[in-house]
Amino acid sequence: MRKAQFRAGALAAAAAMSLALGACSPPSSTSAPSSSGGVNAATATSAAAFGGMDALVAAAKKEGQLNVIALPPDWANYGAIIKAFQAKYGIKVNSAQPDASSQDEINAANQLKGQSNAPDVFDVGASVAMANTAMFAPYKVSTWDTIPDALKDAQGTWVNDYGGYMSIGFDASKVPAPTTVADLLKPAYRGMVALNGDPTQAGAAFNGVVMAALGNGGSADDISKGVDFFKQLKAAGNFLPVDPTPATIASGQTPVVIDWDYLNVAQGVKLQGKINWKTVVPENAVVGSYYIQAISKDAPHPAAARLWEEFLYSDAGQNLWLQGGARPVRADAMVKAGTIDQTAYAALPKVVGTPVFLSQAQTKAASAYLASNWAKAIG
Repeated sequence: MRKAQFRAGALAAAAAMSLALGACSPPSSTSAPSSSGGVNAATATSAAAFGGMDALVAAAKKEGQLNVIALPPDWANYGAIIKAFQAKYGIKVNSAQPDASSQDEINAANQLKGQSNAPDVFDVGASVAMANTAMFAPYKVSTWDTIPDALKDAQGTWVNDYGGYMSIGFDASKVPAPTTVADLLKPAYRGMVALNGDPTQAGAAFNGVVMAALGNGGSADDISKGVDFFKQLKAAGNFLPVDPTPATIASGQTPVVIDWDYLNVAQGVKLQGKINWKTVVPENAVVGSYYIQAISKDAPHPAAARLWEEFLYSDAGQNLWLQGGARPVRADAMVKAGTIDQTAYAALPKVVGTPVFLSQAQTKAASAYLASNWAKAIG
């Protein structure tokens, strides 16, 4: 899947990352930030700073390219989003390392700083985002006022983009339908339960541990029971130490996957007629979370990066995420305005109960706990 690939040996080393990124991008070179009409695109905090959207579009087209990372086409409809952006603006999107983790995005930006193939934008989990806000450039999109205040930084340094709920996806022909997280400890799931990544690196896995904590008497303030659960899962022989992908699901290698509901549901649609893939959002452990968008303060294509954000937060961009099964951050405002894709909105998985969304403080505390305890529990 995505934002879940953990690489041994310090994430496979900077050289390997540079080569992989270079394969999807123009040759590396040091370049100054672009400007248009006397505007420094790298410091522009809104389209108005360029003189309006038309001027921003012109500046972005002059740059001609956009570097993105960790955006596989089957994650939240990013394949269609990238194609739509390219078609609308004629700007080439260089998509590097689609299966990279949130932390890999940050690592790539640090390793490739000052080079033309460095990432322009980030799409990361909350825990990684909060630890790296110094790398982000403030920017407020044109639809800023329709984004809930609680889901954005007041200065525009970062903004929530799309979200979902943690779920259990499973092959109904191989295992019984789980109704609680604790069900996964039963013998019927031996050697079958995979978590989408390393929770110290990947947002999906991080929230999978939170879900396990809630399902076993823990809370957003205390995820220790989630780590304990996975320790028990391993001891029972049920934990499968394989990063799930569409290929491992299709082949039957990972019959049970803890991941976002929009990813599990998408697999069910894709495999219809081949595998009876079902998705359950545990009623006693409903964990919601948004991913976070940010512009790199060292973006080699700063105008294109800002235009990309404008596109993502437009009605068109938000509906494209929605069509991928993800819940766009502007959904409520779009429902009120009548601009939401009603068919896609009605097809979202039903959730029973009040979702838990971790605060920044809870996310930081949980991240610290995982950094100290996850490897000891699973290693």
